[in-house]
Formats: sequence, structure tokens, C-alpha cells
Amino acid sequence: MPAAQRDAECAASEPPFPRRRPRRDGSSLDDGAGCVPACEWNLTQPRIPNLRLGTSSWSSEDWVGTFYPPGTPLADFLSEYAQHFDTVEVDSTYYRIPSESMVRNWRARTPPGFIFAAKFPQAITHEKVLQDCRRELADFLRTMGLLEDRLGPLLLQFPYFNKQAFARPEDFLNRLGRFLEELPQAFSYAVEVRNKYWINARLLDLLHKKKVALALIDHPWMTPVRQLLSRQDVVTADFVYIRWPGDRKGIEAKTQHWDRIIIDREDEMRTWIPAIRQLLKRGIRILGYFNNHYAGFAPGSIELFYQEWERSRDGTVENGIGGSDDPMIR
Repeated sequence: MPAAQRDAECAASEPPFPRRRPRRDGSSLDDGAGCVPACEWNLTQPRIPNLRLGTSSWSSEDWVGTFYPPGTPLADFLSEYAQHFDTVEVDSTYYRIPSESMVRNWRARTPPGFIFAAKFPQAITHEKVLQDCRRELADFLRTMGLLEDRLGPLLLQFPYFNKQAFARPEDFLNRLGRFLEELPQAFSYAVEVRNKYWINARLLDLLHKKKVALALIDHPWMTPVRQLLSRQDVVTADFVYIRWPGDRKGIEAKTQHWDRIIIDREDEMRTWIPAIRQLLKRGIRILGYFNNHYAGFAPGSIELFYQEWERSRDGTVENGIGGSDDPMIR
């Protein structure tokens, strides 16, 4: 689809969603055969109203020649990325607050309708753990606000906390509640916890009252999404935030290069897709992000998702719900 046509659709209705058709020829997952140069990909985009999929970061140099055309310079990665996907999760904000000029540049290199999600800095979530961090919070929000219409949810991603960090789950929830009280309502937020037993009625009630999304994640430590949805309603905001981070240590023992799929995730996608259909039927908007560590090549994981989606078309949501206003955009 030409860029001008795509941008016009973004302005008029739900943004289009990209799709590349992978090679499913039975080749070994670790022989590189499934990595198709970007210029050969079929970019026909599926119409899945209210669903946006992207990757966690766009800056992998391993993608040159597989996702990015050969010879693409680093400075052009984002603009090239935005020709294929309409959302991205910024991982670099976890390590440091970006400069104002950097954020303005991100906005300038993406089309109308594009959405940036971004992680809160680790200084807030991991080091100070929500205490004595007003200066960092103010700096982060002010800087990210420069994205204006491109800014989507901001993610509070927490580590696994042992009993030395919090003797009881209630201690964490009390601290989280105080922090959420101070957050300006002009932004959208999501919370990710890595203690699976902390996802309970009290946490969900707190997030629901603050209209903060619970991040659903595919991670070895966490409850599988099918079980999670069968136990309780985990929708706490007017959107759902999904992450596929994978097992970092496990996959890094197999590879240090992120240009091909090396872990077959078909079974996982067949679990996630019914769950996502269920949420979409409720009129809930969804943002989802795949990490390279999930299967070896984040764009390839999006390929797999769309292929499995089409394989199970019998349950497809036929019509979008709602109009052109996107509540995930500030």
C-alpha cells in the first residue's frame, strides 16, 4: 500500500495493520530459510479493527537485510519501520530519559496515526521503586509529552520482587496506589508485574479505579493467558496492553543474533489469538508488542501471529467497534 494511501486511511478511520506472509515450507527454524528480504515481503495489511501490533524497539542492526532493506543506515530505521507497522514500544527509555531533540525526531520520522508506547525509566521502577522519584517522573513525562498525538501508553514494568523487597503483596500495592495518585491524567498508563500471584482482585480493583491497564505478558514465570482470563476480568482500562518478551536467558543461550525465528511459537499463538478475539468482541482496543527474545526475530513473530489469525478466520471479528477516535492517543 502506498504511503500516501496509508496515511489517508489513518486519518479517516482505524489505522491499517501490516502483514508479511512468511515462508511455511517446512524448513528448519534455525537454518535461516524463513528470513525473507524486506523487498520480497507481501505487505498486504489485514483489517483487524482495534488491534495494533509492533515490536519492542526498532533499532536492531540484525534486521538489516531481513526486515530493513540491505544498506539501510541506522538513522533511517524508524522511518522504514513506520512503513510497515503503526506502533512501537520504546525500550530505550527504560535505561535513560531521551533528550528532547531525540523525541522530536521520533515524531518527525513517523506518520499521523503512529503510536509510541514507552517504558518508564528503571530509576523509577527498579532503583527507587516509586519512592523519591518526582524529579525523574516530571522529566520523563515532560519529555515524552513532546510526541504529542503520537504518544500512547507509558509502561511501568516492574521486576520480580522477593520478600526482602516487599514482605507482603499489600506493601507493594499500597506504594503503587500512592504513586498512581500522583500521575497526571493526561497520559495513558499500563502496569506489568512479574509476581504472578499478585494479579488478584485487589490489584485489578486498584488499576480499574485509576483506569490503568494491566499488561498481559507471555513469560515463563507468569500464568498463561487462557488461565488468567478464565479466572478473572483483567481489563482495567479502555485498552489492553500485551507483551511477548519471551525467555531472555533461554534464547540468549542459543543465539546472540536477532535476524531469524529459532523458536516455534505456533502453539502459543493458537492460545493468544482466541483470547485476543474475545477481548476485541468486547470493543476493547489492544496494543501488542513482540520482543526479539520471544522467538528470535520480532517482525517474524508478527508474521506468525497474522498467519495463525488467518488460519482461524472462522472467529474473525467482522466489524470494528467505535469511530475514528483512538483513546490510546493523547
